[in-house]
Amino acid sequence: MKKVLGSVSSFLLFFLTVGFIVSCCMMLFVSVLAETMDLTLTSENVAAAAKITFWNVVLITLLFKFADWIRRKIMVDKPTKTIIAATERITSGDFSVRIKPMESSGMEGFNQIAQAINEMAEELGGVETLRTDFIANVSHEMKTPLAVMQNYGTLLQDPQLSDEKRMEYAKGVTDASRRMADMMTNVLKLNRLENQQIYPKATEFDLGEQLCECLLQYESVWEKSEIEIETELAENVTVHADAELLSHVWNNLFSNAFKFTPKGGKVSVRLTATEHHATVTVTDTGCGMTPEVGAHIFEKFYQGDASHSIQGNGLGLALVKRVVDILQGEIRVQSVPGEGSSFTVTVRRR
Repeated sequence: MKKVLGSVSSFLLFFLTVGFIVSCCMMLFVSVLAETMDLTLTSENVAAAAKITFWNVVLITLLFKFADWIRRKIMVDKPTKTIIAATERITSGDFSVRIKPMESSGMEGFNQIAQAINEMAEELGGVETLRTDFIANVSHEMKTPLAVMQNYGTLLQDPQLSDEKRMEYAKGVTDASRRMADMMTNVLKLNRLENQQIYPKATEFDLGEQLCECLLQYESVWEKSEIEIETELAENVTVHADAELLSHVWNNLFSNAFKFTPKGGKVSVRLTATEHHATVTVTDTGCGMTPEVGAHIFEKFYQGDASHSIQGNGLGLALVKRVVDILQGEIRVQSVPGEGSSFTVTVRRR
């Protein structure tokens, strides 16, 4: 009913507008014509002309309204329905929908809207893929330590178990739970970094001292594996950055270097500086990696060791990359399979 009333009111408004304009034009035309040709207008002539003008106005209004209805159907209603259908599919979770460009003239505005919707659908599709992969990877990574804890928990229930075995199984449960806790911690840190919930708190500190403090945390690791440590640290290199965020970078790089370096290998740490930048290079003599693996190492949950024989959850380097990006730095990697890897991080000093 509202639609009908709206159409009628629109027609009447258009009719009155056209009638007013045509009447004014006709009155001006007749007035000028009568004066020019010295004609006398009678009431009968005026009444006949008024009737003809009225029906002309009605006919013109109907023709214009019909033409406008056709125009709206082709140039407004059709593209609007196409856009609404696409947005409804996106709302229902189908991010593969794309709106084709409209070739008709006068469609520039709709084409801009369609292009914006296509870009939005593409971005949402990428986000959805990342979300699905993230959930799948988290589930997979949690399954392994949970299975370990479940198995060891079952074995610990054996009343005949020796003290030696009981300690071994209890350690297995502890290690698995610690691994899962570390993964959850990294997931939360990475999520906060990606959502800009962590804002750098810049302070001025000695980068060489920070590197030494982080490296000393792994003293028991390199001594146990008889790994040679080589350091070449420039003195008095101060940086104005977030010390806590940078410590995550060094801890992850050192942890990976010791993890992948075999017994008797070597890990080197080098610090150089220019007036505006400081560069830290961490090099190991580990297993190295192929260019194919190196292209993905900063992706979440990616692990070059497909067998997962080396403990890890593939979040450390993703965390490193995000921190370096937030601090407006740069990270590069060079690696040769069987010879080792070298990670170079450059940060601004001020």
